[in-house]
Amino acid sequence: MAVSATRPCIACTAQFRSIFMPSTWLITGATSGFGRLVAERALAAGSHVIAVGRRSDRLAELAQQAPAGQITTVELDLTAPQAQDVLADTVRAAGRLDVLVNNAGYGLFGAVEQIGATEARAIFDTNVLANLAVLRAALPALRAAQGRVIQTSSLIGQFSWPSSGLYAASKAAVELISEALNHELAPTGVTVTIIEPGTFATEFATNLTVVPPNDVYAPTVGKFLSDFSQLPPEAFGDPNAVANAIMTVATLPEPPLRLAVGADAVENIRASLRSRLEELDRWETLSIAPAQQTV
Repeated sequence: MAVSATRPCIACTAQFRSIFMPSTWLITGATSGFGRLVAERALAAGSHVIAVGRRSDRLAELAQQAPAGQITTVELDLTAPQAQDVLADTVRAAGRLDVLVNNAGYGLFGAVEQIGATEARAIFDTNVLANLAVLRAALPALRAAQGRVIQTSSLIGQFSWPSSGLYAASKAAVELISEALNHELAPTGVTVTIIEPGTFATEFATNLTVVPPNDVYAPTVGKFLSDFSQLPPEAFGDPNAVANAIMTVATLPEPPLRLAVGADAVENIRASLRSRLEELDRWETLSIAPAQQTV
């Protein structure tokens, strides 16, 4: 088999382990949406799943469906002070960890000015700081197994719409943390992939928090939220596509750093990147012009 010149042994080791050894997955947000679908797939593939979520009833449902001995359920609020220690102890008890799907999070939409400090702090606590706590708990075992980190972001982790400023900022933080982490972990054999889903039919749209716009922001934030609420059902993709993408990425010898999932994600991210490049080119002369002397 062909091997990368920059990582001569890592890909071989990862493939050998995936074929000949049972894997252990840690999945946060495992009680609904993408996390639940990935947990079900990993269990069906014979893996041991550490399923983390806040809803005990849904964790119990997942456990009832799982083959005996294949699941460990952890009812946990990832923003709690003890979350990192609880997860680290759980991983140590499992004995190994091959794949982390860092998926927990929630949505907050509204005008930047109108979102108060409490709401802003809550979304960064959940989407960024809790994400970091999970990483700290999982990375020692992932390094030992030369495992995979899969971070769930969003298409608007790369740009922002009216109303999505705080949510997009939290996902952009996850993206840049993950990019740095990928560089930092390269010598260890651990890979990092950021999943950027488009608009999919999960419970996300019904569970998100929306701050209604005032008159100032009605033409921008209000219009966007109104237009979004009127999207037809066919505009929302099948979430199984995201779960399938995650399962595929988890087995690739050299997975991508970023993977947009859904036609709308690809289209909108591409348009955003083109717009940024065009703006960079347009203002390049000003960007590199020598500083003007003032008297």
